[in-house]
Amino acid sequence: MNKFYRRLILLVLFVFAISFAVIYTTVDIHTLSNLTQFHTWSLFLAIFAALLGMFFDGSRLMHLVKISGEKITLYQAVQVIFGNYFLALLTPGATGGAVAQLMFLRRAGVPTGKAAVLVVVRMLGSIFFLALCLPFLFLHDTGIIPGVQNEVLMTVTFTGILAIVWCIWGVKHGYLDYTIIRISKFFNIKRRRRIFAFYRETKRAIDLLFHAPKAMFVFFIESGLNLLCLYAIVPALLLGLGVTDADWYMVMGRMIFLNFILYFTPTPGGSGVAEGGFVFLFSDFVPLGMVGIIAVTWRLIAEYLPFFIGFYFTIKIFGHDFLAKHSETAKEFEESD
Repeated sequence: MNKFYRRLILLVLFVFAISFAVIYTTVDIHTLSNLTQFHTWSLFLAIFAALLGMFFDGSRLMHLVKISGEKITLYQAVQVIFGNYFLALLTPGATGGAVAQLMFLRRAGVPTGKAAVLVVVRMLGSIFFLALCLPFLFLHDTGIIPGVQNEVLMTVTFTGILAIVWCIWGVKHGYLDYTIIRISKFFNIKRRRRIFAFYRETKRAIDLLFHAPKAMFVFFIESGLNLLCLYAIVPALLLGLGVTDADWYMVMGRMIFLNFILYFTPTPGGSGVAEGGFVFLFSDFVPLGMVGIIAVTWRLIAEYLPFFIGFYFTIKIFGHDFLAKHSETAKEFEESD
């Protein structure tokens, strides 16, 4: 059995074990009665929200590629997106997602250097949108982290946003170059190359941002629509359970908070952390005995179905030996000028 199938089987077992544990520990006597009252139309609504989110993701990628002076079709953009889901969930810390995007973009005719920049811009655009949303969440939701005052969270958030803005300014004008060199000395040569590669592509990404500010604003708006549509999966599922009086602002806010954390989790695709975090954050919103089932259903629609679609595209285009190509592309990313 080759490396790919071993990794795939381990991932499926890992996801199954997490899903079973989450459901098993949250099921109670109310679960069956709530399930019988569940409206199946909400599943179609949730899937529609996911598809709409994918559309905005593809649209923002097409606009981003156009800003760089290249061009891809919507079908090629869809391949990039689903390929990202596939390898992000198949690799620790979702590290393979970036390389998957690079592989598909190169396949679509985008040069490696530009493709690497586009990958970084997509990631930074999503993270920055979520970071900007967090203060509005903390102003409204007073109990998101028990024992931690919202004033503290607001201070941390604003400090983080200011730090991001300062870093963008520092990278743009080259003031962080010396700092990166000093920091890299504490790592081995392989890790040092990765640091330099990411910093180099971040610098190019920021140059791209300032090169076309109006187009980048459209990209930023589409990034927000993409994420909000994906997070709307949860309200759609709650409506199917007859939940109509929830604080939807708070529901969406907690989805933003949870997904912001998932960007920095070490597990493949945030598995385990996502389900556990959902149970912790949404127990008050979901009917008794259903929070685990909703958590798993959300992950199934938002992550696991796109994973299998990405699996199809990856095997179709790159074949069963794509992991070897993945390693070669990662090396090229680290060594590119």
